[in-house]
Amino acid sequence: MASKIENLFGSSRWVLPEQRALYLQMKEDEKLILQPTLEQDELESFHYLIRDSAREDYAVTIAWWQPVKGELGRTCSLWGIVKWIDEHGRRIKLVNDEESIWIRMDNIISVRG
Repeated sequence: MASKIENLFGSSRWVLPEQRALYLQMKEDEKLILQPTLEQDELESFHYLIRDSAREDYAVTIAWWQPVKGELGRTCSLWGIVKWIDEHGRRIKLVNDEESIWIRMDNIISVRG
């Protein structure tokens, strides 16, 4: 006779698709974080690297906080060259081989050259 460990499918229970979706949503919500606060000197170094990337055409890796539910969100990261800085909209356009994305400057949490 097979034990439960040997017979995983025999001991499993049925789960409705709605239950599975709610469970997965709950697990995703646990991963959400508050927007990190940054010091003024960190912000100045980010702005310097961003402007330098736009001027000299070299790639940087930018991480930013993306809001999902109210004050909670997740962090995203992308590498590329800064092609456009929109001073009035306070956003930058980051372009790499695969995609192009606008990122709000207020949500940037790290920049690496």
